[in-house]
Amino acid sequence: MNKNNKKMRRPIGLPSKEQILEFIQSSDTPAGKREIAKAFGLKGQEKITLKRILRDMAEEGLIDGKKTAYHRMGGVPKVTVLRVVEIDDGEAIAIPDNWSPDAPGKPPRITMRELKGRGGKRLLALRTGDRVLSRTEETDRGWIAHPMKKLPARTEGLMGVVELDGSGKAWLAPIDKRVRNSTRIADVGEAEEGQLVIAERIGRSERAGVKVVEVIGDPLAPKSFSLIAIAKHGIPHVFAEETLREAETAAQLELSEEHREDLRHVPIVAIDPADARDHDDAIWAEPDGQGGFNAIVAIADVSFYVRPGSALDKESRKRGNSVYFPDRVVPMLPEVLSANVCSLKEGVDRAAMVCHLHVDKDGAVKKTRFTRAIVRIHHNIAYEDAQAAIDDGSAPKHLVDLWNCWRSLEKARHARDPLELELPERRVVLDEHGQIAEISVRERLDAHRVVEDFMIAANVAAAKALEAKTAPVVYRVHEPPAREKLIALRDYLATFGRKLALGQVITPSLFNRMLKDVSDESEKAQVMEAVLRSQMQAYYGPTNAGHFGLALGSYAHFTSPIRRYSDLLVHRALVDAYKLEQPKTDLDLRDFTGLSDRDRSSLQQVSDAISQTERRAMEAERDTIDRYVAAWLSARVGEVFDTRITGVQAFGFFATILGMGGDGLVPVSTLGREHFRYEEASQSLIGEDSRTTYSSGDRLKLKLAEANALTGSLKFVPVDADGNEIEPRGARPAPRFGHKKQGKHMVAKRGRPKNIRHQGRKR
Repeated sequence: MNKNNKKMRRPIGLPSKEQILEFIQSSDTPAGKREIAKAFGLKGQEKITLKRILRDMAEEGLIDGKKTAYHRMGGVPKVTVLRVVEIDDGEAIAIPDNWSPDAPGKPPRITMRELKGRGGKRLLALRTGDRVLSRTEETDRGWIAHPMKKLPARTEGLMGVVELDGSGKAWLAPIDKRVRNSTRIADVGEAEEGQLVIAERIGRSERAGVKVVEVIGDPLAPKSFSLIAIAKHGIPHVFAEETLREAETAAQLELSEEHREDLRHVPIVAIDPADARDHDDAIWAEPDGQGGFNAIVAIADVSFYVRPGSALDKESRKRGNSVYFPDRVVPMLPEVLSANVCSLKEGVDRAAMVCHLHVDKDGAVKKTRFTRAIVRIHHNIAYEDAQAAIDDGSAPKHLVDLWNCWRSLEKARHARDPLELELPERRVVLDEHGQIAEISVRERLDAHRVVEDFMIAANVAAAKALEAKTAPVVYRVHEPPAREKLIALRDYLATFGRKLALGQVITPSLFNRMLKDVSDESEKAQVMEAVLRSQMQAYYGPTNAGHFGLALGSYAHFTSPIRRYSDLLVHRALVDAYKLEQPKTDLDLRDFTGLSDRDRSSLQQVSDAISQTERRAMEAERDTIDRYVAAWLSARVGEVFDTRITGVQAFGFFATILGMGGDGLVPVSTLGREHFRYEEASQSLIGEDSRTTYSSGDRLKLKLAEANALTGSLKFVPVDADGNEIEPRGARPAPRFGHKKQGKHMVAKRGRPKNIRHQGRKR
């Protein structure tokens, strides 16, 4: 690179495309249209012609960027924002924060130089996830970056839709239902009205507004909702080239019959959702002739392919888990492994980590044994198909044996009496064009319970097997409810005339008996909501505190290593504890598949990290489902639905549509002309004149007033016995329902539609 390009004499007149590329690549500073025109002495009509040349070069894929700063297509701007994706031996590795999806190849990995002051003191400490404004340079050894300043982290409120007000000013309308205010856009860049964008703040003051840094596109285009969640929650979704190369190399590993148990003759079956993207687990059982069963739980042997300390391992650890959306999956492992070589597919040889179980007639697991094996899945079958075969009597013997073994495991489950809460799962079905075909609550079948109980048995066996060897364990921990939550539950139950003595031992059985004693369905739903709120959140950790919900003393996740890093660590620990190491390979891979020194020394840190990525995935998946539900319901604004109240606050209550899900707000102002008082102990809104009460768990009919697919939010209004809206306090007659076009998207609302910007702006 020539450092003196500013002093070089250039030919005067219109430059060729090659000369423009040479100037852009050799310039020490950002090279935009103005700089190019000045370098070649262009004036008047020549500047107009230059603009056309630059547009043609962009269309031909020669350059990328904006008119203020171009760079070679596939390259990196001279000054740009980079995001740190890895700290490797103290050295920060970053990628462009705004990499165009149309750019060829994957974003380059850039080594960041430390920013130092006088005396060599480090001025900028970098961590994974940091965004840094940097000056970049391409060298013979690859890209390097010189940090200029660290930028504030993006927040959820800085993703939104561009809206224009009557004066033409641009506003960022939030797509997060928790963000109520729109934000002024000081620099809209190349974004257009109605487009979904990511913005960042200008300066420290909110009054300075924001500038658009990335245009995502049409917010209601097919498959946009998952992209919103990926960007909003910062979910890593692009694999580095090194990671992909390692995955391809690992996929070439050959299975050694000499060092694995051969179980290809056993009719093991994988029972999964009909739309499963990967197959971690498969099961088999047969009677032992004494009333019990011999069973096998075969799990994909991911530890054989993902070696400790590799780039593939580091990426898996960073992601923590796969994230599942209705239209796509963001996998923990590259597709060549997650959907192919590791996935337990029918009729092909696969590497498996196998848990052998001996189950007695009462469902107690008497013996366990772990091996590495070669399996050949007899059948991949959907839950619904397996259940239908059992119900109509057409099931083959291996399925019947599975069900019989499960009935023994079910006895043991009933004996320990785990927490039984009805938690419906929403299911979004898309057609071939990515449009919503159906939304419903997933039916709970015995087939689901069969697989679940086999998996629980294997997970317990893995934890106990490692404890027997005093080996490291990443436990799945669910602690008993905290005292403050129990006090709140006691006070709430007292409003029903029910007692909860805090002096007794709190067990899942206690809650189960409490729910069984409630005969009224409405009251039962209320109590169930309260019990659910009292529970602690499960997490991963190297210290055992039991699993309260499952009523188990030791529990670890062993059964899903394709999609959970915790399970991969458990597999590695089993490899070490039970000497299941595989022979060395001639491929360019690390030769050990057990726990590394780093694994052992950082179990607490990695447990904390994967607990966080799990919560991030849950929030992203839930947000996406909410948006699909709101989009699905936007055509049904004005209809009356059967709903159940899921939460009550002073400002109103939340309700969900029965049989579909989708939580919506009912503002207290819509409940009628009287004043409603919020009673915290009973979590109820009570009318001061009529004593009309709205409590968590109540069922009632509500009219859908708004459905905003961008935020995933719904709004309901109450109706009387004839289905007419209740006149709110100080209200005029309710206007008709309608739609308002906003940019390129539609938001369904009740009455006179308002611009998105005005829904949240402070008045």
